Amino acid sequence: MFEKLRKAVDGFVHRVSHKSVSDSNLDDAFSDLQIALLSNDVALEAAELICERIREKVTSEKIGLLQSKRKFILETLHEAVLEALKPKSPIDLLKIIEKRKKERNPAVLMFLGVNGTGKTTTIAKLTHMLIKRDYSVVLACADTFRAGSSEQLHTHGERLKVRVLSRPYGSDPASVAFDAINHARARGINVVFIDTAGRMQTDKNLMAELEKIHRVAKPDLVIFVGDALAGNDVISQAKTFNEIIGIDAAILTKVDADTKGGAALSIALATGKPIIFVGVGQEYSDLEEFRPEWFADKIVPFS
Repeated sequence: MFEKLRKAVDGFVHRVSHKSVSDSNLDDAFSDLQIALLSNDVALEAAELICERIREKVTSEKIGLLQSKRKFILETLHEAVLEALKPKSPIDLLKIIEKRKKERNPAVLMFLGVNGTGKTTTIAKLTHMLIKRDYSVVLACADTFRAGSSEQLHTHGERLKVRVLSRPYGSDPASVAFDAINHARARGINVVFIDTAGRMQTDKNLMAELEKIHRVAKPDLVIFVGDALAGNDVISQAKTFNEIIGIDAAILTKVDADTKGGAALSIALATGKPIIFVGVGQEYSDLEEFRPEWFADKIVPFS
């Protein structure tokens, strides 16, 4: 996981640790670091921020022995990564659900993303997580566009023993979301997950459909689900969905297979929204809470 990005970071740390901070050839090291970040799916904005923060500290601080210099650079890099990842407004999913539960209303979560990112499977994983915490869930198949989408969600619903509401293909997807929310409210169900049609962010008609679902459902959270292996395209997707619909948080899938790791850094900085979970496998239990410290520890080689 993140091997390529970690190797690039380690190479930079080694170079700078063996140079005087006043050497003009530090410029080459920072230039190489920026190129290494970009080649590992770190967006330009995030790469520039990280390089700028490190340069500021490295050139302004007095560092003594070689070993303390390496440690100083590692700590500075670690702090820069955390700065890029830490959200201005953290989100606690369970607190939101509890708040709505006390109000005797369901928490409504709407999921966005393109085809193939693992959106529906991620919804199933979250459902599994909440069931284990004794919350009740209903799933809404607001994807009436793609053949097989309803069947896929119904299969997960049967396995997890939760109700799935759907309508025939070609129906108004906003009406499915509306029905699911009313169903949950009438039966005291805690959470409604709305699965929307996976689409390219450039499809204006389908994006307009998402806007309608959003207006009707008035979700507590809009969650973008992105594939960590999609590289810079996942960053473009997140930015577009955020600009058109507005997202509150992101979930990254296939993180266990991601050798680069730049998508997490870039999405957090490009949208200003937190990554709340990461998918790390195929099982329902393979969903982990995303912690910026965990990510920073993975790519900054302290050992």
